[in-house]
Amino acid sequence: MFFERHQAGERAILVHLEMGQEGEREDANELKELVYSAGANPLQTIGGSRATPHPKTYVGSGKVEEIKLAVHQHEAEIVIFNHALSPGQERSLELELQCRVLDRTGLILDIFAQRARTHEGKLQVELAQLEHMSTRLVRGWTHLERQKGGIGLRGPGETQLETDRRLLRVRINTILKRLGKVRKQREQGRRARRRAEVPTISLVGYTNAGKSSLFNRITIAQVYAADQLFATLDPTFRRLEIKDVGPTILVDTVGFIRHLPHKLVDAFRATLQETAEATLLLHLIDAHDEKRDDNIEEVDSVLAEIGADDLPHLLVYNKIDMLDDCPARIDRDGYGVPRRVWLSALTGEGVDLLVQAISERLGGELFAQQIVLQPQHGNLRAQLFALDAVEKEGINDQGHMILDVRLQKRDFLQILSRIGMDATPFVGKPANPWDS
Repeated sequence: MFFERHQAGERAILVHLEMGQEGEREDANELKELVYSAGANPLQTIGGSRATPHPKTYVGSGKVEEIKLAVHQHEAEIVIFNHALSPGQERSLELELQCRVLDRTGLILDIFAQRARTHEGKLQVELAQLEHMSTRLVRGWTHLERQKGGIGLRGPGETQLETDRRLLRVRINTILKRLGKVRKQREQGRRARRRAEVPTISLVGYTNAGKSSLFNRITIAQVYAADQLFATLDPTFRRLEIKDVGPTILVDTVGFIRHLPHKLVDAFRATLQETAEATLLLHLIDAHDEKRDDNIEEVDSVLAEIGADDLPHLLVYNKIDMLDDCPARIDRDGYGVPRRVWLSALTGEGVDLLVQAISERLGGELFAQQIVLQPQHGNLRAQLFALDAVEKEGINDQGHMILDVRLQKRDFLQILSRIGMDATPFVGKPANPWDS
Protein backbone atom coordinates (compact mmCIF):
# COMPACT_ATOMS: atom_id res chain seq x y z
CA MET A 1 0.00 0.00 0.00
CA PHE A 2 1.04 3.62 -0.34
CA PHE A 3 1.45 4.23 3.38
CA GLU A 4 3.87 2.45 5.70
CA ARG A 5 2.86 0.60 8.85
CA HIS A 6 5.58 1.02 11.44
CA GLN A 7 6.33 -1.45 14.19
CA ALA A 8 5.17 -0.71 17.73
CA GLY A 9 7.51 0.25 20.52
CA GLU A 10 9.27 3.10 18.73
CA ARG A 11 11.18 5.54 20.93
CA ALA A 12 9.45 8.91 20.65
CA ILE A 13 10.09 12.51 21.62
CA LEU A 14 6.90 14.53 22.11
CA VAL A 15 6.57 18.24 21.35
CA HIS A 16 3.74 20.30 22.84
CA LEU A 17 3.59 24.09 22.59
CA GLU A 18 1.06 26.42 24.19
CA MET A 19 -0.13 28.41 21.24
CA GLY A 20 -3.21 30.28 20.05
CA GLN A 21 -6.45 30.84 21.87
CA GLU A 22 -7.46 28.77 24.88
CA GLY A 23 -10.17 26.86 23.01
CA GLU A 24 -7.74 25.90 20.23
CA ARG A 25 -5.03 24.47 22.49
CA GLU A 26 -4.29 20.79 22.61
CA ASP A 27 -3.88 18.71 25.76
CA ALA A 28 -0.36 17.46 26.56
CA ASN A 29 -1.68 14.53 28.62
CA GLU A 30 -3.98 13.53 25.80
CA LEU A 31 -0.97 13.44 23.46
CA LYS A 32 0.71 10.89 25.74
CA GLU A 33 -2.44 8.76 25.73
CA LEU A 34 -2.53 8.91 21.93
CA VAL A 35 1.14 7.88 21.72
CA TYR A 36 0.58 4.96 24.11
CA SER A 37 -2.46 3.92 22.07
CA ALA A 38 -0.31 3.95 18.93
CA GLY A 39 2.15 1.58 20.62
CA ALA A 40 5.07 4.01 20.86
CA ASN A 41 7.24 4.70 23.91
CA PRO A 42 7.26 8.42 24.87
CA LEU A 43 10.66 9.25 26.37
CA GLN A 44 10.47 13.01 26.86
CA THR A 45 7.99 15.83 26.33
CA ILE A 46 9.41 19.15 25.17
CA GLY A 47 7.19 22.11 25.99
CA GLY A 48 7.20 25.80 25.28
CA SER A 49 5.02 28.57 23.93
CA ARG A 50 4.85 30.74 20.83
CA ALA A 51 2.54 33.49 19.67
CA THR A 52 2.40 32.08 16.14
CA PRO A 53 3.92 29.04 14.39
CA HIS A 54 7.26 29.42 12.63
CA PRO A 55 6.55 29.15 8.87
CA LYS A 56 9.42 26.73 8.21
CA THR A 57 9.75 24.51 11.30
CA TYR A 58 6.65 25.42 13.38
CA VAL A 59 8.98 25.93 16.38
CA GLY A 60 11.86 28.40 16.58
CA SER A 61 15.52 27.60 15.84
CA GLY A 62 16.35 27.32 19.55
CA LYS A 63 13.58 24.80 20.11
CA VAL A 64 14.74 22.81 17.08
CA GLU A 65 18.18 22.49 18.68
CA GLU A 66 16.58 21.39 21.97
CA ILE A 67 14.59 18.70 20.16
CA LYS A 68 17.67 17.61 18.22
CA LEU A 69 19.61 17.20 21.48
CA ALA A 70 16.79 15.12 23.01
CA VAL A 71 16.66 12.90 19.91
CA HIS A 72 20.41 12.32 20.17
CA GLN A 73 20.39 11.67 23.93
CA HIS A 74 17.52 9.17 23.83
CA GLU A 75 18.37 7.73 20.40
CA ALA A 76 14.77 8.44 19.45
CA GLU A 77 13.33 7.15 16.19
CA ILE A 78 10.44 9.59 15.82
CA VAL A 79 9.38 13.07 16.95
CA ILE A 80 5.63 13.57 17.41
CA PHE A 81 4.10 17.05 17.44
CA ASN A 82 0.82 17.72 19.21
CA HIS A 83 -0.10 20.08 16.39
CA ALA A 84 -1.00 19.98 12.70
CA LEU A 85 2.12 20.47 10.57
CA SER A 86 2.23 21.45 6.92
CA PRO A 87 4.07 19.15 4.48
CA GLY A 88 6.84 21.74 4.19
CA GLN A 89 7.25 21.96 7.96
CA GLU A 90 7.48 18.16 8.22
CA ARG A 91 10.19 18.04 5.54
CA SER A 92 12.18 20.85 7.12
CA LEU A 93 12.02 19.26 10.57
CA GLU A 94 13.07 15.86 9.24
CA LEU A 95 16.09 17.43 7.55
CA GLU A 96 17.05 19.21 10.76
CA LEU A 97 16.39 16.33 13.18
CA GLN A 98 17.46 13.46 10.91
CA CYS A 99 14.54 11.29 12.02
CA ARG A 100 10.88 10.85 11.18
CA VAL A 101 8.45 13.58 12.22
CA LEU A 102 4.74 12.98 12.73
CA ASP A 103 2.02 15.49 13.51
CA ARG A 104 -1.18 15.01 15.51
CA THR A 105 -3.27 14.17 12.45
CA GLY A 106 -0.80 11.52 11.27
CA LEU A 107 -0.72 10.01 14.77
CA ILE A 108 -4.51 9.70 14.95
CA LEU A 109 -4.58 8.20 11.46
CA ASP A 110 -2.02 5.60 12.54
CA ILE A 111 -4.14 4.64 15.56
CA PHE A 112 -7.21 4.33 13.35
CA ALA A 113 -5.25 2.09 10.98
CA GLN A 114 -4.41 -0.25 13.88
CA ARG A 115 -7.96 -0.32 15.26
CA ALA A 116 -9.96 -0.87 12.05
CA ARG A 117 -11.30 -4.42 11.96
CA THR A 118 -14.03 -4.58 9.33
CA HIS A 119 -13.58 -4.16 5.60
CA GLU A 120 -15.53 -0.89 5.70
CA GLY A 121 -13.45 0.48 8.57
CA LYS A 122 -10.21 -0.34 6.78
CA LEU A 123 -11.45 1.39 3.62
CA GLN A 124 -12.39 4.50 5.58
CA VAL A 125 -9.00 4.66 7.30
CA GLU A 126 -7.12 4.05 4.05
CA LEU A 127 -9.05 6.85 2.35
CA ALA A 128 -8.15 9.30 5.12
CA GLN A 129 -4.50 8.20 5.06
CA LEU A 130 -4.17 8.47 1.30
CA GLU A 131 -5.71 11.94 1.25
CA HIS A 132 -3.37 12.99 4.05
CA MET A 133 -0.31 11.47 2.34
CA SER A 134 -1.09 12.87 -1.12
CA THR A 135 0.30 16.28 -0.10
CA ARG A 136 3.43 14.66 1.32
CA LEU A 137 4.46 12.44 -1.57
CA VAL A 138 7.33 14.68 -2.65
CA ARG A 139 9.12 13.78 0.58
CA GLY A 140 9.75 10.27 -0.67
CA TRP A 141 11.57 11.41 -3.83
CA THR A 142 13.94 14.11 -2.58
CA HIS A 143 16.87 11.77 -3.21
CA LEU A 144 16.17 11.64 -6.96
CA GLU A 145 17.10 14.15 -9.63
CA ARG A 146 14.57 16.65 -10.87
CA GLN A 147 13.93 17.01 -14.56
CA LYS A 148 16.08 19.73 -16.05
CA GLY A 149 16.70 21.05 -19.52
CA GLY A 150 19.53 19.58 -21.55
CA ILE A 151 20.64 16.15 -22.68
CA GLY A 152 21.78 13.90 -19.86
CA LEU A 153 20.19 16.06 -17.15
CA ARG A 154 16.69 14.59 -17.23
CA GLY A 155 16.10 12.55 -14.07
CA PRO A 156 13.25 10.22 -13.18
CA GLY A 157 12.12 12.11 -10.08
CA GLU A 158 9.22 14.15 -11.44
CA THR A 159 7.99 11.31 -13.62
CA GLN A 160 7.87 8.94 -10.66
CA LEU A 161 6.18 11.57 -8.52
CA GLU A 162 3.45 12.09 -11.10
CA THR A 163 3.03 8.33 -11.40
CA ASP A 164 2.51 8.03 -7.65
CA ARG A 165 0.00 10.87 -7.66
CA ARG A 166 -1.94 9.25 -10.47
CA LEU A 167 -1.97 5.89 -8.66
CA LEU A 168 -3.14 7.64 -5.50
CA ARG A 169 -6.03 9.27 -7.36
CA VAL A 170 -7.03 5.93 -8.88
CA ARG A 171 -7.00 4.21 -5.48
CA ILE A 172 -8.90 7.07 -3.80
CA ASN A 173 -11.60 6.95 -6.49
CA THR A 174 -11.88 3.17 -6.08
CA ILE A 175 -12.34 3.51 -2.32
CA LEU A 176 -14.91 6.29 -2.76
CA LYS A 177 -16.96 4.05 -5.05
CA ARG A 178 -16.86 1.19 -2.54
CA LEU A 179 -17.82 3.47 0.33
CA GLY A 180 -20.64 4.81 -1.84
CA LYS A 181 -22.05 1.29 -1.98
CA VAL A 182 -21.70 1.01 1.79
CA ARG A 183 -23.65 4.25 2.24
CA LYS A 184 -26.45 2.91 0.03
CA GLN A 185 -26.58 -0.34 2.02
CA ARG A 186 -26.71 1.56 5.30
CA GLU A 187 -29.44 3.83 3.95
CA GLN A 188 -31.50 0.79 2.97
CA GLY A 189 -31.14 -0.55 6.51
CA ARG A 190 -32.21 2.78 7.98
CA ARG A 191 -35.22 2.96 5.65
CA ALA A 192 -36.25 -0.55 6.70
CA ARG A 193 -36.02 0.41 10.38
CA ARG A 194 -38.04 3.57 9.74
CA ARG A 195 -40.74 1.58 7.94
CA ALA A 196 -40.89 -0.82 10.85
CA GLU A 197 -40.79 2.17 13.22
CA VAL A 198 -37.88 0.68 15.17
CA PRO A 199 -36.14 3.45 17.15
CA THR A 200 -32.35 3.75 16.88
CA ILE A 201 -30.30 4.72 19.93
CA SER A 202 -26.76 5.88 19.17
CA LEU A 203 -23.96 5.97 21.74
CA VAL A 204 -21.71 8.99 21.23
CA GLY A 205 -19.04 10.61 23.35
CA TYR A 206 -15.42 11.55 23.77
CA THR A 207 -12.99 8.73 23.14
CA ASN A 208 -12.37 6.45 26.14
CA ALA A 209 -15.54 7.62 27.91
CA GLY A 210 -16.67 3.99 28.27
CA LYS A 211 -19.14 3.62 25.38
CA SER A 212 -18.21 0.03 24.52
CA SER A 213 -18.23 -0.99 28.19
CA LEU A 214 -21.74 0.41 28.59
CA PHE A 215 -22.78 -1.20 25.29
CA ASN A 216 -21.56 -4.57 26.59
CA ARG A 217 -23.26 -4.06 29.94
CA ILE A 218 -26.65 -3.33 28.36
CA THR A 219 -26.58 -5.84 25.52
CA ILE A 220 -24.08 -8.48 26.76
CA ALA A 221 -22.47 -8.24 23.32
CA GLN A 222 -18.76 -8.61 24.21
CA VAL A 223 -17.68 -5.76 21.95
CA TYR A 224 -13.94 -4.99 22.20
CA ALA A 225 -13.45 -2.52 25.05
CA ALA A 226 -10.18 -1.26 26.47
CA ASP A 227 -8.82 1.65 28.49
CA GLN A 228 -7.29 3.30 25.44
CA LEU A 229 -8.19 5.93 22.90
CA PHE A 230 -10.20 4.82 19.84
CA ALA A 231 -10.73 1.23 21.00
CA THR A 232 -13.84 1.17 18.79
CA LEU A 233 -13.92 2.29 15.15
CA ASP A 234 -16.53 0.14 13.47
CA PRO A 235 -20.19 0.63 14.41
CA THR A 236 -21.83 -2.30 16.19
CA PHE A 237 -25.59 -2.87 16.15
CA ARG A 238 -27.63 -4.84 18.68
CA ARG A 239 -31.36 -5.35 19.11
CA LEU A 240 -32.58 -4.23 22.51
CA GLU A 241 -36.00 -4.69 24.12
CA ILE A 242 -37.07 -1.63 26.11
CA LYS A 243 -40.13 -1.78 28.33
CA ASP A 244 -43.05 0.33 27.02
CA VAL A 245 -41.11 0.95 23.81
CA GLY A 246 -40.52 -2.50 22.32
CA PRO A 247 -37.64 -3.47 20.03
CA THR A 248 -34.93 -0.84 19.50
CA ILE A 249 -31.51 -0.79 17.85
CA LEU A 250 -28.51 0.26 19.96
CA VAL A 251 -25.45 1.47 18.02
CA ASP A 252 -21.91 1.78 19.40
CA THR A 253 -19.90 4.31 17.35
CA VAL A 254 -16.40 5.75 17.05
CA GLY A 255 -15.32 8.10 19.82
CA PHE A 256 -14.65 11.78 19.18
CA ILE A 257 -11.56 13.73 20.13
CA ARG A 258 -10.42 17.33 20.37
CA HIS A 259 -9.89 18.79 16.90
CA LEU A 260 -10.77 15.52 15.15
CA PRO A 261 -9.14 15.77 11.68
CA HIS A 262 -11.64 16.73 8.99
CA LYS A 263 -10.25 13.98 6.76
CA LEU A 264 -11.44 11.44 9.32
CA VAL A 265 -14.86 13.06 9.67
CA ASP A 266 -15.27 12.92 5.88
CA ALA A 267 -13.92 9.37 5.60
CA PHE A 268 -16.21 8.11 8.38
CA ARG A 269 -19.24 9.94 7.01
CA ALA A 270 -21.06 6.64 6.29
CA THR A 271 -20.49 5.48 9.85
CA LEU A 272 -21.35 8.80 11.45
CA GLN A 273 -24.57 8.96 9.42
CA GLU A 274 -25.93 6.32 11.81
CA THR A 275 -25.55 8.93 14.52
CA ALA A 276 -27.00 11.75 12.42
CA GLU A 277 -30.24 9.80 11.83
CA ALA A 278 -30.68 8.27 15.29
CA THR A 279 -33.94 8.59 17.23
CA LEU A 280 -32.09 9.31 20.48
CA LEU A 281 -28.44 10.08 21.25
CA LEU A 282 -26.85 8.80 24.44
CA HIS A 283 -24.00 11.25 25.04
CA LEU A 284 -21.63 9.33 27.30
CA ILE A 285 -19.38 11.45 29.52
CA ASP A 286 -16.44 10.46 31.72
CA ALA A 287 -17.66 11.96 35.00
CA HIS A 288 -14.19 11.52 36.53
CA ASP A 289 -12.39 13.49 33.81
CA GLU A 290 -11.30 16.96 34.95
CA LYS A 291 -11.93 18.27 31.43
CA ARG A 292 -15.35 16.72 31.01
CA ASP A 293 -17.00 20.07 30.23
CA ASP A 294 -14.45 20.74 27.47
CA ASN A 295 -14.99 17.22 26.14
CA ILE A 296 -18.75 17.80 26.02
CA GLU A 297 -18.15 20.90 23.89
CA GLU A 298 -15.89 18.97 21.53
CA VAL A 299 -18.48 16.23 21.04
CA ASP A 300 -21.17 18.85 20.46
CA SER A 301 -19.03 20.52 17.78
CA VAL A 302 -18.56 17.23 15.90
CA LEU A 303 -22.30 16.50 16.18
CA ALA A 304 -22.97 19.91 14.68
CA GLU A 305 -20.53 19.15 11.86
CA ILE A 306 -22.44 16.00 10.88
CA GLY A 307 -25.87 17.62 11.35
CA ALA A 308 -26.83 15.74 14.54
CA ASP A 309 -26.82 18.62 17.03
CA ASP A 310 -30.61 19.03 17.01
CA LEU A 311 -31.42 15.40 17.77
CA PRO A 312 -32.96 14.44 21.15
CA HIS A 313 -30.16 13.46 23.50
CA LEU A 314 -29.65 12.13 26.99
CA LEU A 315 -26.47 12.92 28.93
CA VAL A 316 -25.00 9.82 30.58
CA TYR A 317 -22.32 10.45 33.21
CA ASN A 318 -20.22 7.28 33.47
CA LYS A 319 -17.54 6.11 35.96
CA ILE A 320 -19.30 7.27 39.14
CA ASP A 321 -17.42 4.41 40.86
CA MET A 322 -14.34 6.67 40.65
CA LEU A 323 -16.11 9.58 42.35
CA ASP A 324 -16.68 10.11 46.08
CA ASP A 325 -20.27 10.03 47.30
CA CYS A 326 -21.93 10.05 43.87
CA PRO A 327 -24.94 7.70 43.80
CA ALA A 328 -26.63 6.51 40.64
CA ARG A 329 -29.57 8.76 39.81
CA ILE A 330 -31.68 10.41 37.12
CA ASP A 331 -31.67 14.21 36.87
CA ARG A 332 -34.91 15.63 35.46
CA ASP A 333 -35.92 19.03 34.13
CA GLY A 334 -38.84 21.12 35.35
CA TYR A 335 -41.28 19.01 33.32
CA GLY A 336 -40.03 15.72 34.80
CA VAL A 337 -38.23 14.68 31.60
CA PRO A 338 -34.96 12.73 32.16
CA ARG A 339 -31.97 14.84 31.09
CA ARG A 340 -28.97 13.22 32.84
CA VAL A 341 -28.27 9.75 34.16
CA TRP A 342 -25.37 8.96 36.52
CA LEU A 343 -24.05 5.39 36.40
CA SER A 344 -21.07 3.06 36.27
CA ALA A 345 -20.72 0.79 33.25
CA LEU A 346 -17.97 -1.09 35.10
CA THR A 347 -20.03 -2.11 38.13
CA GLY A 348 -23.47 -1.92 36.52
CA GLU A 349 -24.76 0.55 39.11
CA GLY A 350 -27.43 2.79 37.58
CA VAL A 351 -27.73 0.92 34.27
CA ASP A 352 -31.34 0.05 35.14
CA LEU A 353 -31.99 3.79 35.61
CA LEU A 354 -30.59 4.43 32.13
CA VAL A 355 -32.98 1.88 30.62
CA GLN A 356 -35.82 3.54 32.54
CA ALA A 357 -34.80 6.98 31.23
CA ILE A 358 -34.58 5.66 27.65
CA SER A 359 -38.06 4.17 28.03
CA GLU A 360 -39.43 7.51 29.21
CA ARG A 361 -37.72 9.48 26.44
CA LEU A 362 -38.74 7.14 23.61
CA GLY A 363 -42.11 6.00 24.91
CA GLY A 364 -45.14 7.64 23.37
CA GLU A 365 -48.73 7.35 24.60
CA LEU A 366 -49.26 4.03 26.35
CA PHE A 367 -52.21 1.73 26.01
CA ALA A 368 -52.27 0.06 29.43
CA GLN A 369 -55.61 -1.41 30.40
CA GLN A 370 -57.67 -4.57 30.67
CA ILE A 371 -59.53 -5.87 27.65
CA VAL A 372 -61.95 -8.77 27.28
CA LEU A 373 -61.84 -10.86 24.11
CA GLN A 374 -64.26 -13.44 22.78
CA PRO A 375 -62.97 -16.80 21.48
CA GLN A 376 -63.16 -15.69 17.83
CA HIS A 377 -60.62 -12.92 18.54
CA GLY A 378 -57.70 -15.30 19.01
CA ASN A 379 -55.77 -13.52 16.25
CA LEU A 380 -55.63 -10.31 18.32
CA ARG A 381 -54.55 -12.31 21.38
CA ALA A 382 -51.75 -13.96 19.38
CA GLN A 383 -50.53 -10.60 18.07
CA LEU A 384 -50.43 -9.13 21.59
CA PHE A 385 -48.47 -12.10 22.92
CA ALA A 386 -46.03 -11.83 19.98
CA LEU A 387 -45.24 -8.27 21.11
CA ASP A 388 -44.89 -9.42 24.74
CA ALA A 389 -47.64 -6.93 25.58
CA VAL A 390 -49.74 -9.23 27.81
CA GLU A 391 -48.93 -8.81 31.50
CA LYS A 392 -51.70 -11.06 32.81
CA GLU A 393 -54.36 -13.34 31.34
CA GLY A 394 -57.48 -14.98 32.73
CA ILE A 395 -60.98 -16.27 31.77
CA ASN A 396 -64.27 -14.93 33.12
CA ASP A 397 -67.47 -16.85 33.86
CA GLN A 398 -68.69 -16.37 30.29
CA GLY A 399 -65.57 -18.00 28.85
CA HIS A 400 -64.14 -14.70 27.57
CA MET A 401 -60.38 -14.00 27.71
CA ILE A 402 -59.39 -11.21 30.11
CA LEU A 403 -56.04 -9.62 29.18
CA ASP A 404 -54.07 -6.95 31.01
CA VAL A 405 -52.09 -5.38 28.16
CA ARG A 406 -49.39 -2.74 28.10
CA LEU A 407 -47.86 -1.43 24.85
CA GLN A 408 -47.49 1.68 22.77
CA LYS A 409 -50.86 2.95 21.61
CA ARG A 410 -49.61 3.26 18.04
CA ASP A 411 -48.54 -0.41 18.07
CA PHE A 412 -51.95 -1.47 19.36
CA LEU A 413 -53.72 0.52 16.65
CA GLN A 414 -51.44 -1.00 14.00
CA ILE A 415 -52.38 -4.52 15.16
CA LEU A 416 -56.08 -3.72 15.01
CA SER A 417 -55.69 -2.24 11.54
CA ARG A 418 -53.68 -5.22 10.32
CA ILE A 419 -56.31 -7.76 11.37
CA GLY A 420 -59.24 -5.57 10.33
CA MET A 421 -60.73 -4.80 13.76
CA ASP A 422 -62.37 -1.52 14.70
CA ALA A 423 -60.28 0.50 17.21
CA THR A 424 -63.16 2.66 18.43
CA PRO A 425 -64.41 0.30 21.21
CA PHE A 426 -60.93 0.09 22.77
CA VAL A 427 -59.71 3.67 22.99
CA GLY A 428 -60.37 5.02 26.45
CA LYS A 429 -62.58 2.08 27.52
CA PRO A 430 -61.20 -0.27 30.15
CA ALA A 431 -64.17 -2.64 30.04
CA ASN A 432 -65.42 -5.38 27.71
CA PRO A 433 -66.00 -3.75 24.28
CA TRP A 434 -68.52 -6.45 23.27
CA ASP A 435 -70.84 -6.09 26.24
CA SER A 436 -73.96 -4.24 25.17
